[in-house]
Amino acid sequence: MAKPIKIIQKIELTEEQKKTQSLENLLSGVAENKDSLLETLNLLQELHDSGIMDAVGSLLKSKEKAAKIAVGQLTREPVTNLINNAMAAGGILTELDPNTTTKLAKSLTNGLQKAQQGLEEDAKLGVFDLMKALKDPDINRALGFGFNLLKGMGESLKE
Repeated sequence: MAKPIKIIQKIELTEEQKKTQSLENLLSGVAENKDSLLETLNLLQELHDSGIMDAVGSLLKSKEKAAKIAVGQLTREPVTNLINNAMAAGGILTELDPNTTTKLAKSLTNGLQKAQQGLEEDAKLGVFDLMKALKDPDINRALGFGFNLLKGMGESLKE
């Protein structure tokens, strides 16, 4: 029967062997990714030629000053108002039915086209024209929508 192994010898690599192995791994990686590395180098050269690399380098060197300026600009009242309004609008949009929003946007576009036609015709509108328009189902539908919109807004404004 064979003797059991009692001692395991760990092979220690010298610094020179570690460097050689690292270089071999690096060369292998370069060979495998030749095309993407060449594209990256071309991109870096374009950035350098256009002066963007110098600007980025300067920005990184003065990162504390740039950060203070950026934070100062972001905390200005108009910017914070913009951020707050964007967040509120995003919250409102998440509550709306996308189909209703699409239908409303298409209706608005169509309405603006009709309004432009009316401006080009430059026709006078009288009281009897208004009475006649109320009988038009499309106008009646739009007025009903507007009145319901105003009713809902009024109810919410009361709170």
